[in-house]
Amino acid sequence: MSGGIDLDTDTIKVALVTSTYAPDQDLHTMFSDVTNEVTGTGYTAGGATLGSVTVTADNTDNEGVFDAADTSWTTATITARAAVIYKDTGVAGTSALIAYVDFLADKISTAGTFTIAWNAEGILNLN
Repeated sequence: MSGGIDLDTDTIKVALVTSTYAPDQDLHTMFSDVTNEVTGTGYTAGGATLGSVTVTADNTDNEGVFDAADTSWTTATITARAAVIYKDTGVAGTSALIAYVDFLADKISTAGTFTIAWNAEGILNLN
């Protein structure tokens, strides 16, 4: 909240984690704090850069909206429980965490496309 992240100009990435990652909102502040990242065919460590990022004002709901295109990994054989969104500085120890999205169950792809379909209301809504 101190202005260290510019959602529409910084490189924002999403990484996938397994069910054994236990997020800690008090202690996990940088990407280097994230454990149990997914490994598998079609997935690169560190995740994927969010594309078509937008930051807009929703005057109907009186909130700021951060959104991006749905994120996909093609020909992927992976199992993921959640996504971690973070600002990528190129150094895990200085790459600030932004959000944790729990899928509520393991999601699996086998030699197929693993897609995160972001909510139509946006990835983050701040009011």
